[in-house]
Amino acid sequence: MYETSYLFSTAWFICLDIFILIMSIMPLLTEKCSLSRQNHLLCNYKQNVNIYSFYINSTITSRYATTVITSRVANTLNESQAIQFEVKIPKNAFISKFRMTIEGKTYDGVVKEKEEAQQQYNQAVSRGQSAGLVKSVGRTLEDFKTSVTVAAFSKVTFELTYEELLKRRLGKYELLINAQPMQPVADFKMDVHIQEKPGISFLEVKGDLSTGDLANAIKTTRADKDAWVTFYPTRDQQTKCKSCGENGLNGDLLITYDVERQNHKGEVMVSNGYFVHYFAPSDLPRIPKNVVFIIDQSSSMYDRKIEQTRLALLRILSDLGEDDHFGLITFDSEVNFWKRELLKATEENLKNAKSFVKEIRDRGATDINAAVLAGVDMIKQHPREGTASILILLTDGDPTTGETNKEKIMANVKEATGTKFPLYCLGFGYDVNFDFLTKMSLENSGVARRIYEDSDADLQLQGFYEEVAVPLLTDIQLKYPGGTNLTKTSFSLYFNGSEIVVSGQITDNSVESFTTEVIAVSVRSSLIFSLVEMEIINEDFMQRLWAYLTVKQLLERQVLLKGQEKEDEKKEALKLSLKYQFVTPLTSMVVTKPQEGDVEVADKPKEGEAHQPNSVMIKCCCLGHIMYVLSNYQLLNECKLLYLVRN
Repeated sequence: MYETSYLFSTAWFICLDIFILIMSIMPLLTEKCSLSRQNHLLCNYKQNVNIYSFYINSTITSRYATTVITSRVANTLNESQAIQFEVKIPKNAFISKFRMTIEGKTYDGVVKEKEEAQQQYNQAVSRGQSAGLVKSVGRTLEDFKTSVTVAAFSKVTFELTYEELLKRRLGKYELLINAQPMQPVADFKMDVHIQEKPGISFLEVKGDLSTGDLANAIKTTRADKDAWVTFYPTRDQQTKCKSCGENGLNGDLLITYDVERQNHKGEVMVSNGYFVHYFAPSDLPRIPKNVVFIIDQSSSMYDRKIEQTRLALLRILSDLGEDDHFGLITFDSEVNFWKRELLKATEENLKNAKSFVKEIRDRGATDINAAVLAGVDMIKQHPREGTASILILLTDGDPTTGETNKEKIMANVKEATGTKFPLYCLGFGYDVNFDFLTKMSLENSGVARRIYEDSDADLQLQGFYEEVAVPLLTDIQLKYPGGTNLTKTSFSLYFNGSEIVVSGQITDNSVESFTTEVIAVSVRSSLIFSLVEMEIINEDFMQRLWAYLTVKQLLERQVLLKGQEKEDEKKEALKLSLKYQFVTPLTSMVVTKPQEGDVEVADKPKEGEAHQPNSVMIKCCCLGHIMYVLSNYQLLNECKLLYLVRN
């Protein structure tokens, strides 16, 4: 017994000595490293890698964006070494292709069912070391990272393709492109081509990479239905921008635009048996709102969270229309009302409501069930004809008092609303139960949005409200005689500045028998939009747009389903993901490295996953003892220790 204890004690101290030794030499390894915005070290300590070309090419055709990132790298060392490729892509995008070309031979990533990919991954792990490729890195981006061993004085070309449907918010579309090659590049080019059949009404380029000296590297060109944005910074410019340094570019370019809308009935395009309908009327009177704000003031909302919530609410109240009616509910262990009924947004009522908001203080537990049901009851007691009713819940945690069973809470809320009006859930912070809020929102015709714990949280809250501030239509039904395999066709509300998108297939490709009709309720009466005109084009993107939107909505719907119905939706989403080679929550891209034989797997990070600091596990192979160390460093292969980095 004593000998065993002594052995483990000795093993522990050996591991500790090794760790101290590693940390003592780490400054030598990282001497020329620089800390990135994400607090990770970008390090190439051999300094014998030359990224001689880095191209980003994005094509937007009728809101559907396909972006290809190509990096060409040379190993200038007289021995083989690992060459790294790391880029950031929008969370809303699906990766659809990855390939490496080495010495004239191309190695393609293959999209497989997640379980099959996991088996291949596990087999690789049992033989050596391997790691997932994609992780979440903040509000809007995911990180794709891999490396491959390249022979002395040889070259490798990395190519990554991702696709996304741009969503219209507040009257504009946004294409976000991140550039962080990890060193200044002699031949750096970013090309964006926008093609919109109705014409482009405005175009703007913003972001970290559009300021200072870099602004001179941006060129925009517009024609009637096309626009081009080019960004060709010199090596010198790549080191002098605000977010740049010796590692070159490090930031985003945000391209925003909108299209001409001469036909309020919408825009329908047909191609090779598929169609897409964009519906975004703007010349309609606004519908008065009945809105109830349900605000979590439990003790976990202390300090900055509650301060930012108060600040956002004060601004939101100032933006209410005179014909809107509103209510305020705060909750902790108890439910508290500003008033027990909805009141009109008069100057006097708003003044009193703001006084109530200024007194909100954090305290107690979290009774979500009672608070939401109180909000539903408040709306149901108010006349709703000719208005649009909305519930907005802001919370940062799980239910901890009253009814705490989440399934029961969701059932209670769904029964109470009768799906007659939407519930929007705003999850504040990283540790909120986002799955619960997402499901509860979807069950009640709403959406969930994460509010990030940051200095601009109040602006995030206000920004969400602005998206739903001006309802123009309710109870929207889109009908497509002669169409099949349709995406979502029923919507509870349409807000000014947004857009409804429906895609599908045309039965037997018979365009002549295909028609569209939109039925909706406006402030004054029911409306019918009949659309006969449609544009027939010969574009391959439309089939992929349909597949992208269908997969997105199938994945969303299956959250609400159970049993066989859930399995059927999952199978259909998987089938389409595999057919179109999309990396989704149901699939993974398997990348087999040509020399090492290692397997890496690219998974789609789950929505709402928090990005946490790296956790490094050092395993002392000789004695089997394991110790954990929290660090920003990633121990490199040259350390000759088995390690695992968890993100």
